[in-house]
Amino acid sequence: MRKKISFLKKISPIFLFLALISCKKSNTLFQEVAASKSGIEFVNKLTYSDSLTVLDFEYMFNGAGVALIDINNDGLQDILFTANMVSAKLYLNKGNLKFEDITAKAGITTEGWCYGASVVDINQDGYLDVYICKSGNKFTPPSQRKNMFFINNGNNTFTESAAKMGLDDDGYDVQSAFFDYDKDGDLDMYLMRNAFVNYNRNNAREIKKDSIATSTTAGKLFKNNGNLTFTDVSKEAGITVEGFGLGLSICDINNDNWPDIYVSNDFITNDLIWINNQDGTFSNKGKHYLRHQTYNAMGNDVADFNNDGFEDMVAVDMLPPDNKRWKLTIGGNRYDEFQNSLQLNYAPQYVRNTLQLNNGDGSFSEIAQVSGVNATEWSWAPLFADFDNDGWKDLFIANGYRTDITNLDFMVYGKRAIFMGTPEANRNERLKLLENYPGVHVSNYMYKNNKDLTFSDFSIKWGIDKPSYSNGTAYADLDNDGDLDLVINNIDETALLYENRNNALSTTSQWLQVKCKGPQGNRDGLEAKVWLWQNGMVQFNYVAPVRGYISSVPAIMHFGLSDKSIDSLKILWPDGRQQVVKQPKANQLLVLSFTDAIPTSANITALKQPAFFTQVDSLLKINYLHKEDDYVDFKAQPILAHTCSHEGPGLASGDVNNDGLDDFFIGAASEYNGSFFIQQPSGKFIEKPLPSSIHADDMGSLLFDADNDKDLDLYVVSGGTTAEKKGSSIYQDRLYLNDGKGSFTLAQNALPDMANSGASITAADYDKDGDLDLIVCGRVSPGEYPMPAKTYLLRNDGIVGKPKFTDISNQLPQQGQLGMVTTALWTDYNNDGWTDIMLAGEFMPITFIQNDKGKLSTAATIALENTKGWWNSLVAGDFDNDGDIDYVAGNQGLNNWLKASPAEPVCVYGKDFDKNGRIDPVFSHYFDGTEYIVPARDDINLQMTAMKARFKDYAAYADVNFKHAFLEEEIKDAYLLKCETFSSAYIENKGNGKFEVKPLPVAAQLSPIYGMYCSDINGDGSMDVVCVGNSFSPEVQAGRNDAQGMLILEGNGKGGFTVNRNEFNSASDNKAISCLQTADGYPMYLVSSNSGRLKAYKGKQKIGHISLVDTDAYAMIYYKNGKSSKVEFQFGNSYLSQSSRKFFVSQAVRAMTIYSFNGTKREQEF
Repeated sequence: MRKKISFLKKISPIFLFLALISCKKSNTLFQEVAASKSGIEFVNKLTYSDSLTVLDFEYMFNGAGVALIDINNDGLQDILFTANMVSAKLYLNKGNLKFEDITAKAGITTEGWCYGASVVDINQDGYLDVYICKSGNKFTPPSQRKNMFFINNGNNTFTESAAKMGLDDDGYDVQSAFFDYDKDGDLDMYLMRNAFVNYNRNNAREIKKDSIATSTTAGKLFKNNGNLTFTDVSKEAGITVEGFGLGLSICDINNDNWPDIYVSNDFITNDLIWINNQDGTFSNKGKHYLRHQTYNAMGNDVADFNNDGFEDMVAVDMLPPDNKRWKLTIGGNRYDEFQNSLQLNYAPQYVRNTLQLNNGDGSFSEIAQVSGVNATEWSWAPLFADFDNDGWKDLFIANGYRTDITNLDFMVYGKRAIFMGTPEANRNERLKLLENYPGVHVSNYMYKNNKDLTFSDFSIKWGIDKPSYSNGTAYADLDNDGDLDLVINNIDETALLYENRNNALSTTSQWLQVKCKGPQGNRDGLEAKVWLWQNGMVQFNYVAPVRGYISSVPAIMHFGLSDKSIDSLKILWPDGRQQVVKQPKANQLLVLSFTDAIPTSANITALKQPAFFTQVDSLLKINYLHKEDDYVDFKAQPILAHTCSHEGPGLASGDVNNDGLDDFFIGAASEYNGSFFIQQPSGKFIEKPLPSSIHADDMGSLLFDADNDKDLDLYVVSGGTTAEKKGSSIYQDRLYLNDGKGSFTLAQNALPDMANSGASITAADYDKDGDLDLIVCGRVSPGEYPMPAKTYLLRNDGIVGKPKFTDISNQLPQQGQLGMVTTALWTDYNNDGWTDIMLAGEFMPITFIQNDKGKLSTAATIALENTKGWWNSLVAGDFDNDGDIDYVAGNQGLNNWLKASPAEPVCVYGKDFDKNGRIDPVFSHYFDGTEYIVPARDDINLQMTAMKARFKDYAAYADVNFKHAFLEEEIKDAYLLKCETFSSAYIENKGNGKFEVKPLPVAAQLSPIYGMYCSDINGDGSMDVVCVGNSFSPEVQAGRNDAQGMLILEGNGKGGFTVNRNEFNSASDNKAISCLQTADGYPMYLVSSNSGRLKAYKGKQKIGHISLVDTDAYAMIYYKNGKSSKVEFQFGNSYLSQSSRKFFVSQAVRAMTIYSFNGTKREQEF
């Protein structure tokens, strides 16, 4: 008996483990249906030979497509697989996920290299046909590259008819899409092409806009003649721009109800967005709509993933998600090459997936990194669909590559080692080398939509975790149970069929499928739009079968409903007819007929937030273009994460000529002069340049009465890194004295020697002696990043007409050597009537320095826990209406490839590691709990040549973690800084020196936040914050942070915020914001941009204001609803920003009590 028990003890753990695995698999959302059960045994099998390898045919492993097509109208979707070296296969759906191979019987056998498959009822006989694109290598004759059009005979057989229809194109074609571009009632075709060329496709060159006669890379547009023949009208339509197309979508980018074309292009060629001009022609607006793009774009999809009624876009690339593969495949930062491509009119492009969020105003913001979908290995097919029926579209991405030809050891050293041999010998040697690099055999990705612009990787949880070489993919409800199944075409492996078991696992989730029955000529309702409304939430779908990568899905729209009922369904047909279906039942296939629609001119609008401002800079003659110097920080320190020389200009507003009208000053780069803009009674402005002088970049600027003569003088902080050595005289700050009429003269000997690269400046009477003292932020030690710069505390010791500021920075912690400080506030955080200091900066915590009755108490300094960040700005306001001051802090945001947390910080180690006389800033970050060096091997070799000998090849560098990359004695005395968070945050004042730091909503984390301005923008009695941001300073691989531009945080009076992104959405490198009053009494917001135009936005409503005097420190506001709050009146705040001394008062305010720095008060009622 014991022996039996002993034996059972031995086997039961194994049994339990297997049972657990089986149980887990049975409970996953998706389950693979075995070929033995489904009958699908298709393999896209490639045959390798000496004459056909990936060295000869670089698209050899690009795979083939999937088309889901109900060939016999039995309500079951059948499956067509295209193939490269074997025949395509057609499987008839027999029900219950069982399929029969009817390829031969159907007459759909193919030869040659087939790629994309597009499904359409081209002859409008009620049966679906299929068009297949063909390609090949550079030796494939045109006769073997002719595309095929299989016309459905209505009896499960097909007749190939491409030639007689004029569609047997013999280019290197990839995919096609049928659509009615000219709205003449029949379906035309766009043909996406690729080609072999005799130049390096990654080298920037003049973008070709060849005529169709000479171009082999431009797409083609075929017009339907109405008699089942087609005419190539590409040249007449303007379809002449080159591109190596791999992804194709038909969509309505500009929401004008005319179909547009989105083509994602491989290599350096930019993606194309062909906007339909409604006259038979198209214009490429890719650069207009997309601020940056995917570099090696493969497949794409277009759909509304955030349920705001606007179509978003995704395109995929080949960025690995782990450190080792990243280091093996990603080369160095080629800054000069990148700038050269911009000069040649290419859009910025980066090696990563891009997720383009439609802002609803004609612009897109790229958010893949904050959404968590930027790195999915060598990817092909992205597909948006609601796989769990919760009402939000999820994202599937197919990936894999048969041979790892992008391994840098192969690409770099493989070429160098054999270049001396004959071409044939070199080729054979490279093939042998390539055998040492295994394929990218990885599992596909399935991301669940988190309903907040982000996704979570549910690949394993949902059962999509089988490694494969996957390419074309399509989804459909193959078993008619109300959820979407997946079909995936693999190279050298059996195709995958995944059954979606949501209907079996969930008892509450519902669904609705919609089929649009269109008019003759477009029977499947292509390009119809459908909005579904539930409890104020909208879902949107567009009928376009071609999706993902060289594949087609059925023209049936799928809506997940969760457990909610439907309020209404609204349909817009391509000709403008509309119809509304009230409260349709769930869990059905609903057929909508064009004959039930009615003509109407009313527009169906998506969700859109209110707008409060109008752009007026041109109207008011504000014409200022900031021009930056040519200095490149990366030449001095190649492994910097970003430059520090492109961080201005600042803005300061005030009445400089004492005429009662607000004027403003904007700074300039070192080779240019800043300018005043003087407001005229008409409301227009006249530019008045500041007298020239030798200086560094203008950073922060402040208008205040420095010499107590009753006019506004100007302080300008010198910054940047143009002079690589700290201590250069060009970094000396400047004070300009006003003659009372708006003319300024450089003051002599008013400031101490402070040759320091600074940032923001702010003033307050912290010692209550009747004048304004200054904090000047020390930003960076030029050429020595990340070493600390000195932050100055300047006491005002001047007398009337003779300004004098004394350096008392020794009263600050570390004698002012606080770090890389970007922003400061004078603020009474503890409500004791004395103005304290709040500081933040790069790799710094949020820090408070207490003012102890006119003396700064370093012992009482508070550094908020876990807040070390890349902070840019601070703004103060009583956001929860409890009588003390809270704060909003602008950080880098979360739309970055670097991720930081207290447990896994981003670090920088500053030291002259190679003893060559310059500081080496070595960045590190964490992957899966292990610290690694950030820079690519090529870049760190430029910074420290000794590293090349330490790591002989890319594999050695990729394998090493940070701990083993340096000797212990090399690291121990390095200057170490840590970043624990990139989140911009709300800091709630809890009293008694306690604070609670809360991340702002995800929608506010799309870019860095720089300038901020606090006011009740929407007039609801709660403080809001206008924010501006973006940054073009990051190194080339990281790319521009350009997703946000500007936004409003609409406060709810309880410390919460709603993000309004509809306001003046800007793609510029925005820095400062300043609010002033126009001549006709409206608030106006100025926004500066590095290397960009100054913009002005005027409020749409005229509201009251009070004029503040220099001694006004804060006020208590009393609202008509009985609530109250506190507001502070700073001289300069956030980032490089100062607004005029006008406080705008909303209609919600009843009265204010205004307090001076010394405690006197005055009352104001409204």
